Amino acid sequence: MVALPRPAVRQDRIPAGVTTRDAIHGDLVLDADVVVVGSGAGGATIAAELAECGLDVVIVEEGRYYTTRDFTADASAAVRALYRDGGATMAIGDPPVLFQEGRAVGGSTVINGGMSWRTPERILDRWWREAAIDGVRAKDMEPYFARVEKRIHVAYQDPESIGQDNHLLKRGADAMGWKVIPNLRNQVHCAGSNNCAFGCPTGAKQSALVSYIPRALHFGARLLSDVKVDRVTMHGKRATGIVGRVVGADGRPGHRVSVRAKLVVAACGAIQTPALLARSGVRSPSGRLGHNLSLHPNVKLTAVFDEPVRGWEGVHQAYQVREFEGEGLLFAAVNIPPGILAMTSHPRGPALHALMQDYDKTVVAGMLCEDTSTGRVRTIAGRPQAFYQLAEFDAQKLIRGVALLAELLFAAGARRIATPFAGVPELTCADDTRALYARSIPRKAMEVVTVHMMGTAAMGGDRARAVTDGRGLVHDAERLMVCDASLFPTPIGVNPMETIMALATRAAAHVLDNHQQFA
Repeated sequence: MVALPRPAVRQDRIPAGVTTRDAIHGDLVLDADVVVVGSGAGGATIAAELAECGLDVVIVEEGRYYTTRDFTADASAAVRALYRDGGATMAIGDPPVLFQEGRAVGGSTVINGGMSWRTPERILDRWWREAAIDGVRAKDMEPYFARVEKRIHVAYQDPESIGQDNHLLKRGADAMGWKVIPNLRNQVHCAGSNNCAFGCPTGAKQSALVSYIPRALHFGARLLSDVKVDRVTMHGKRATGIVGRVVGADGRPGHRVSVRAKLVVAACGAIQTPALLARSGVRSPSGRLGHNLSLHPNVKLTAVFDEPVRGWEGVHQAYQVREFEGEGLLFAAVNIPPGILAMTSHPRGPALHALMQDYDKTVVAGMLCEDTSTGRVRTIAGRPQAFYQLAEFDAQKLIRGVALLAELLFAAGARRIATPFAGVPELTCADDTRALYARSIPRKAMEVVTVHMMGTAAMGGDRARAVTDGRGLVHDAERLMVCDASLFPTPIGVNPMETIMALATRAAAHVLDNHQQFA
């Protein structure tokens, strides 16, 4: 193996091998062995693995290339720059669900919390048993997870960088006697700047931008940023490349870009990938393309303490409360900048003013729900639109989770708590949490968000029920592969980044082992 330099702490310039819109002065045609659409967890990983083994790889990314030097503490500017639609994309349903996608080189790994967890064994067993996918049980996936964890430096957080909000979360869990564990993160010498969701300014978080993308470039891959892929080109049922347009500074399409390739990898995420395939005329024999959308619904509580918290100091999500993991519920501290917190909180007027006056004494705690609900991504005039209906079972699970998390926060010393439910007064004591169970809270009153979109091109051994096979190759198409969270047959109940990367590593191994099929 070729030795690489230690992970860079900061990137000050765009590296060689990257072509931005400023360098494209006319229509562009390229040839490659593999073209990868998307540069996030799946796309960057498979690109690096294939390039390292000598394949000629071109990565095409709609978003801009930002160096770590471009990342600042201005959360509002970061959201506008790094998030698709300024972070305001909505899945239509009851309730509507706000979801966020990264739109930059590195994809959503640039804006996620850096949580690095293997797929739970029970989920892998379920995929093997119910989706008839061979080679995905824990023992099979072990080498791929291990390889990813080495590449992105998965480790527990340095205790010195853990802030008071996380200590209070742990205090409450310990007081309740609940299971709480330190979070595994992809980081090198994290300083606890709590800027994970807005681009890590030190390069400590080993996102694809500072791990797999530099590796891919080192081994000869080429990367085009600011290029939106319109469609995969097909010759019959065989993928032959992609065509797209340069995205101008004003957002308008510019010069035409074509990449001819022997293998096309769609790695645009669970919202954009089914739209790309639909625009390309790809039809799954199962009819399930775009179906099976899972979201891991997230809600937040804002708890005010008597003591200073200063949640902006210290690392994001240092601990996870896993007492109710068997029910599909995880709790963590998730500091949110004041402007964004004010915009996304139900209190209004004087109540909101009072809450923000105590911002330095607040703990924002989040809850992830492993959902049973499913939705769909429809492609309308070439653009994806997500639809998702929260099932009553999941709605009741959210209410239970909020009550449990509020109980934990009161045990930690909270004075009052704002819930994610419109029309529900602030909670002021533990008795109020138990009263939540008796309230009739309509789904439309729930403030639900997500960053974990999954399942819209699900893999499976039965082509009558799945979109891709167990390696991500599209059923009823040739030389066309999916490599992102679209592949998940079910939600996984934990942060999906490492699962995506492990599946991408496994897919790359399959391509290399069967190179004649893609030659």
